[in-house]
Amino acid sequence: MRYFLIVAAKDHVARGVEGGFAQAGHGRKSSLEKMAQGDWVIYYSGKETLEGGKPYQKFTAIGQVTDDAPYQVKVSENFQPWRRNLDFQQVEDLEIRPLLDDLQFITNRQKWGVHLMSGFVEIKQPDFELIAGKMLTERKG
Repeated sequence: MRYFLIVAAKDHVARGVEGGFAQAGHGRKSSLEKMAQGDWVIYYSGKETLEGGKPYQKFTAIGQVTDDAPYQVKVSENFQPWRRNLDFQQVEDLEIRPLLDDLQFITNRQKWGVHLMSGFVEIKQPDFELIAGKMLTERKG
């Protein structure tokens, strides 16, 4: 089992949660091919909306991959993104800043955003468990 972090604006994440799918890198297939059924995905949203959105800087969704391979959908003539099906968990958004010192994939605390610039990052199980544990328990409190 592997764990991934996808970076997307909060409004785009909400569409994926509603539709039960993951999309990464503006619909590119390459990142999604790295995932297998049973893998976990955490979404991080640096902004509320893609175009001119206010800073958000929170983890916004968690889901588990439920299919075997990426599939392509036709959104419009000019946009036919690749997706993966996910079973999303009910969670509360979680700010990243309080976790920076505890996340293993963040090796430079001063320039932590650099670690998210690719938009798709494989993370280790302890990082996944830290984030997921807080997102799941925060909603109970």
